[in-house]
Amino acid sequence: MSDQIVSKNKAVFFTYFITDETGEIVEQSDLPIGYVHGIDSDIIDKLEMSMDGKSIGDKLEVMLTPAEGFGVSDPTLTFTDDLKNVPVQFQQLGAEVEMTNDNGDVRKFVVTKIEGGKLTMDGNHPLAGKNIIFHITITEIRDAEAGEIQDGRPAESISPVLH
Repeated sequence: MSDQIVSKNKAVFFTYFITDETGEIVEQSDLPIGYVHGIDSDIIDKLEMSMDGKSIGDKLEVMLTPAEGFGVSDPTLTFTDDLKNVPVQFQQLGAEVEMTNDNGDVRKFVVTKIEGGKLTMDGNHPLAGKNIIFHITITEIRDAEAGEIQDGRPAESISPVLH
């Protein structure tokens, strides 16, 4: 029964949904996300710590402040330009474009507003600056294999986007 407890070097799978401060669901994954517990993985630290010692079927709620979750909103990552300067394929709400800075860093920007002949793009994570609550259900726990421990995630898992 000890392999059914979330602990170091266990492959852990969970489903989740995220609510904002008003209780509205802002993100959801019904497909289990996997990670290897207790090593450097792509999962948010507070989420991993909250799952420590839990079992399959356990449900937990984890509140995250912007600093613990997706960061504070950075106004330098929001740009507004005349609509006529923006290629037509990006002239719609939700359109995404990847941009590379002088250092070669790539960031995704999303069109968040089109108004008065202007278009606004935002490079912040959509949940940046928000207090959120993760609602997690642990669906599977097993011993991680050596390669999975090295990679930080189970071979068959969907890569976590929780970073």
